[in-house]
Amino acid sequence: MGKYNAVLKKRKWWRSNARLDALFVEGALHEGVLERNHENFGWKPEHKPINLTGAPTVYLPRPERQPPTGDWFIAQATYEDTKGHERPHVLAFFRSPGQSFRLAVATPIHWGQRMPKPLLDADGYVTDMDNDVARAVTEEYRNFWNGERKKEGDSGYRLAKNSYSRKAFPAVNKGLYVGFAGHGSVFGFRTAGGGSFFLFALLNDSKSVNNVLSEALLVPKSSKTIQELGANWFS
Repeated sequence: MGKYNAVLKKRKWWRSNARLDALFVEGALHEGVLERNHENFGWKPEHKPINLTGAPTVYLPRPERQPPTGDWFIAQATYEDTKGHERPHVLAFFRSPGQSFRLAVATPIHWGQRMPKPLLDADGYVTDMDNDVARAVTEEYRNFWNGERKKEGDSGYRLAKNSYSRKAFPAVNKGLYVGFAGHGSVFGFRTAGGGSFFLFALLNDSKSVNNVLSEALLVPKSSKTIQELGANWFS
Protein backbone atom coordinates (compact mmCIF):
# COMPACT_ATOMS: atom_id res chain seq x y z
CA MET A 1 0.00 0.00 0.00
CA GLY A 2 2.92 2.31 0.70
CA LYS A 3 4.26 1.77 -2.82
CA TYR A 4 0.80 2.24 -4.30
CA ASN A 5 0.17 5.48 -2.42
CA ALA A 6 3.59 6.87 -3.30
CA VAL A 7 2.93 6.42 -7.02
CA LEU A 8 -0.56 7.94 -6.83
CA LYS A 9 0.97 11.10 -5.37
CA LYS A 10 3.05 11.55 -8.51
CA ARG A 11 1.72 14.15 -10.92
CA LYS A 12 -0.17 12.48 -13.78
CA TRP A 13 1.07 9.05 -12.74
CA TRP A 14 -1.32 7.42 -15.22
CA ARG A 15 0.77 8.81 -18.10
CA SER A 16 3.71 6.57 -17.21
CA ASN A 17 3.48 3.02 -18.56
CA ALA A 18 6.32 1.98 -16.26
CA ARG A 19 4.39 3.15 -13.19
CA LEU A 20 1.22 1.40 -14.35
CA ASP A 21 3.07 -1.84 -15.05
CA ALA A 22 4.74 -1.74 -11.63
CA LEU A 23 1.43 -1.46 -9.76
CA PHE A 24 -1.29 -3.07 -11.86
CA VAL A 25 -2.07 -6.14 -13.92
CA GLU A 26 -5.20 -7.34 -15.76
CA GLY A 27 -8.37 -5.48 -14.75
CA ALA A 28 -6.59 -3.03 -12.48
CA LEU A 29 -4.15 -2.17 -15.28
CA HIS A 30 -7.09 -1.24 -17.49
CA GLU A 31 -8.39 1.08 -14.79
CA GLY A 32 -5.05 2.87 -14.73
CA VAL A 33 -5.15 3.32 -18.50
CA LEU A 34 -8.69 4.71 -18.31
CA GLU A 35 -7.51 7.52 -16.05
CA ARG A 36 -5.97 9.01 -19.20
CA ASN A 37 -9.43 9.34 -20.69
CA HIS A 38 -10.65 11.00 -17.51
CA GLU A 39 -7.90 13.58 -17.89
CA ASN A 40 -8.87 14.21 -21.52
CA PHE A 41 -12.45 14.92 -20.45
CA GLY A 42 -11.30 17.17 -17.63
CA TRP A 43 -12.56 14.79 -14.93
CA LYS A 44 -10.85 14.24 -11.60
CA PRO A 45 -8.90 10.97 -11.14
CA GLU A 46 -10.93 8.10 -9.67
CA HIS A 47 -7.98 6.55 -7.85
CA LYS A 48 -6.95 7.97 -4.51
CA PRO A 49 -4.30 6.96 -1.94
CA ILE A 50 -5.56 4.14 0.27
CA ASN A 51 -5.64 4.69 4.02
CA LEU A 52 -6.57 1.42 5.66
CA THR A 53 -8.88 1.31 8.66
CA GLY A 54 -7.83 -1.63 10.81
CA ALA A 55 -5.97 -4.74 9.72
CA PRO A 56 -6.87 -6.44 6.42
CA THR A 57 -8.05 -10.04 6.23
CA VAL A 58 -6.00 -12.21 3.88
CA TYR A 59 -7.32 -15.28 2.03
CA LEU A 60 -4.39 -17.42 0.91
CA PRO A 61 -4.36 -20.72 -1.03
CA ARG A 62 -1.83 -23.42 -0.22
CA PRO A 63 1.55 -22.74 -1.89
CA GLU A 64 1.48 -26.08 -3.73
CA ARG A 65 -2.01 -25.29 -5.04
CA GLN A 66 -0.97 -22.03 -6.67
CA PRO A 67 -1.20 -22.02 -10.51
CA PRO A 68 2.01 -22.45 -12.54
CA THR A 69 1.53 -18.96 -13.99
CA GLY A 70 2.16 -17.32 -10.59
CA ASP A 71 0.96 -16.74 -7.03
CA TRP A 72 -2.14 -14.90 -5.82
CA PHE A 73 -4.03 -13.95 -2.70
CA ILE A 74 -7.24 -12.09 -1.86
CA ALA A 75 -7.49 -9.38 0.78
CA GLN A 76 -10.44 -7.66 2.41
CA ALA A 77 -9.64 -4.16 3.63
CA THR A 78 -11.66 -1.16 4.74
CA TYR A 79 -10.89 2.28 3.30
CA GLU A 80 -12.65 5.21 1.62
CA ASP A 81 -14.42 4.64 -1.67
CA THR A 82 -14.40 7.18 -4.52
CA LYS A 83 -17.17 9.15 -2.76
CA GLY A 84 -15.26 9.37 0.52
CA HIS A 85 -17.27 6.75 2.42
CA GLU A 86 -15.48 4.20 4.60
CA ARG A 87 -16.44 0.75 3.33
CA PRO A 88 -14.98 -2.75 2.95
CA HIS A 89 -13.25 -3.58 -0.32
CA VAL A 90 -12.04 -6.90 -1.68
CA LEU A 91 -8.85 -7.04 -3.74
CA ALA A 92 -6.84 -9.72 -5.53
CA PHE A 93 -3.07 -9.53 -5.97
CA PHE A 94 -1.03 -11.59 -8.43
CA ARG A 95 2.65 -12.06 -9.18
CA SER A 96 4.26 -13.84 -12.11
CA PRO A 97 7.40 -15.90 -11.38
CA GLY A 98 10.23 -13.57 -10.44
CA GLN A 99 7.94 -10.52 -10.21
CA SER A 100 6.44 -8.51 -7.34
CA PHE A 101 2.77 -8.71 -6.39
CA ARG A 102 0.51 -6.34 -8.35
CA LEU A 103 -3.13 -5.43 -7.97
CA ALA A 104 -5.26 -7.44 -10.41
CA VAL A 105 -8.84 -6.54 -9.46
CA ALA A 106 -10.61 -4.59 -6.71
CA THR A 107 -14.17 -3.64 -5.83
CA PRO A 108 -16.05 -2.17 -2.87
CA ILE A 109 -18.49 -4.45 -1.09
CA HIS A 110 -22.12 -3.40 -1.49
CA TRP A 111 -23.76 -1.80 1.52
CA GLY A 112 -25.39 -4.50 3.64
CA GLN A 113 -23.24 -7.30 2.20
CA ARG A 114 -20.21 -9.01 3.68
CA MET A 115 -17.54 -11.46 2.65
CA PRO A 116 -18.46 -15.12 3.26
CA LYS A 117 -16.43 -17.23 5.63
CA PRO A 118 -14.01 -19.41 3.66
CA LEU A 119 -13.68 -23.16 4.01
CA LEU A 120 -10.20 -23.52 5.52
CA ASP A 121 -7.96 -26.56 5.64
CA ALA A 122 -6.17 -27.71 8.79
CA ASP A 123 -3.40 -25.13 8.26
CA GLY A 124 -5.69 -22.17 7.68
CA TYR A 125 -5.41 -21.97 3.89
CA VAL A 126 -8.51 -21.39 1.76
CA THR A 127 -9.86 -24.35 -0.19
CA ASP A 128 -9.72 -24.44 -4.01
CA MET A 129 -12.66 -22.91 -5.84
CA ASP A 130 -14.91 -24.94 -8.13
CA ASN A 131 -13.49 -24.25 -11.61
CA ASP A 132 -16.59 -25.50 -13.42
CA VAL A 133 -18.80 -23.08 -11.51
CA ALA A 134 -16.25 -20.29 -12.07
CA ARG A 135 -16.39 -20.77 -15.86
CA ALA A 136 -20.19 -20.78 -15.87
CA VAL A 137 -20.46 -17.69 -13.67
CA THR A 138 -18.04 -15.59 -15.72
CA GLU A 139 -19.78 -16.71 -18.92
CA GLU A 140 -23.17 -15.68 -17.52
CA TYR A 141 -21.95 -12.22 -16.60
CA ARG A 142 -20.48 -11.67 -20.04
CA ASN A 143 -23.70 -12.99 -21.59
CA PHE A 144 -25.73 -10.53 -19.54
CA TRP A 145 -23.63 -7.48 -20.38
CA ASN A 146 -23.07 -8.34 -24.04
CA GLY A 147 -26.31 -10.06 -25.03
CA GLU A 148 -24.57 -11.79 -27.91
CA ARG A 149 -27.03 -14.33 -29.35
CA LYS A 150 -27.38 -15.96 -25.95
CA LYS A 151 -30.22 -15.87 -23.51
CA GLU A 152 -29.85 -15.16 -19.86
CA GLY A 153 -29.33 -18.38 -17.95
CA ASP A 154 -27.77 -20.30 -20.86
CA SER A 155 -24.75 -20.96 -18.64
CA GLY A 156 -26.95 -22.80 -16.15
CA TYR A 157 -26.75 -19.88 -13.71
CA ARG A 158 -28.70 -16.66 -13.38
CA LEU A 159 -28.07 -13.27 -11.79
CA ALA A 160 -30.03 -12.50 -8.63
CA LYS A 161 -32.91 -10.08 -9.15
CA ASN A 162 -31.34 -7.42 -6.93
CA SER A 163 -27.88 -7.57 -8.52
CA TYR A 164 -25.94 -4.40 -9.28
CA SER A 165 -25.67 -5.35 -12.95
CA ARG A 166 -29.45 -5.39 -13.39
CA LYS A 167 -29.60 -1.82 -12.13
CA ALA A 168 -26.44 -0.53 -13.81
CA PHE A 169 -26.73 -1.93 -17.33
CA PRO A 170 -29.83 0.02 -18.50
CA ALA A 171 -28.18 3.31 -17.51
CA VAL A 172 -24.78 2.38 -18.88
CA ASN A 173 -26.15 1.12 -22.20
CA LYS A 174 -27.67 4.52 -22.99
CA GLY A 175 -24.20 6.02 -23.43
CA LEU A 176 -21.10 4.99 -25.33
CA TYR A 177 -20.85 1.32 -24.44
CA VAL A 178 -18.45 -1.31 -25.72
CA GLY A 179 -19.05 -4.94 -24.81
CA PHE A 180 -16.60 -7.14 -22.94
CA ALA A 181 -14.19 -9.35 -24.86
CA GLY A 182 -13.46 -11.60 -21.89
CA HIS A 183 -12.26 -11.55 -18.32
CA GLY A 184 -9.04 -11.62 -16.35
CA SER A 185 -8.00 -14.31 -13.90
CA VAL A 186 -10.71 -15.65 -11.60
CA PHE A 187 -9.77 -15.71 -7.93
CA GLY A 188 -11.87 -17.50 -5.37
CA PHE A 189 -12.45 -20.19 -2.79
CA ARG A 190 -15.08 -22.53 -1.41
CA THR A 191 -17.07 -21.11 1.47
CA ALA A 192 -17.70 -22.60 4.90
CA GLY A 193 -21.38 -22.82 3.94
CA GLY A 194 -20.65 -25.08 0.97
CA GLY A 195 -20.88 -22.40 -1.71
CA SER A 196 -18.32 -20.62 -3.87
CA PHE A 197 -16.85 -17.10 -3.83
CA PHE A 198 -15.39 -15.54 -6.98
CA LEU A 199 -13.56 -12.28 -7.74
CA PHE A 200 -12.72 -11.21 -11.32
CA ALA A 201 -12.96 -8.37 -13.83
CA LEU A 202 -14.68 -8.30 -17.21
CA LEU A 203 -12.40 -6.61 -19.73
CA ASN A 204 -12.56 -5.04 -23.18
CA ASP A 205 -10.17 -5.94 -25.93
CA SER A 206 -6.81 -4.42 -25.06
CA LYS A 207 -6.92 -2.25 -28.20
CA SER A 208 -10.26 -0.70 -27.22
CA VAL A 209 -10.24 0.05 -23.50
CA ASN A 210 -13.58 1.61 -22.60
CA ASN A 211 -15.06 -0.31 -19.69
CA VAL A 212 -14.00 -2.50 -16.78
CA LEU A 213 -16.47 -4.32 -14.54
CA SER A 214 -15.14 -5.81 -11.31
CA GLU A 215 -17.30 -8.43 -9.60
CA ALA A 216 -17.30 -10.14 -6.20
CA LEU A 217 -19.84 -12.97 -6.30
CA LEU A 218 -21.28 -15.70 -4.13
CA VAL A 219 -22.99 -18.85 -5.38
CA PRO A 220 -24.60 -20.52 -2.36
CA LYS A 221 -24.56 -24.29 -1.91
CA SER A 222 -26.92 -26.14 -4.29
CA SER A 223 -28.00 -22.82 -5.85
CA LYS A 224 -28.01 -21.65 -9.46
CA THR A 225 -28.47 -17.99 -8.49
CA ILE A 226 -25.44 -15.70 -8.49
CA GLN A 227 -25.49 -13.24 -5.61
CA GLU A 228 -23.52 -10.02 -6.06
CA LEU A 229 -21.54 -9.05 -2.97
CA GLY A 230 -19.68 -6.20 -4.64
CA ALA A 231 -19.23 -4.62 -8.06
CA ASN A 232 -17.66 -1.60 -9.69
CA TRP A 233 -18.17 -0.42 -13.25
CA PHE A 234 -15.34 1.83 -14.44
CA SER A 235 -15.36 3.77 -17.69
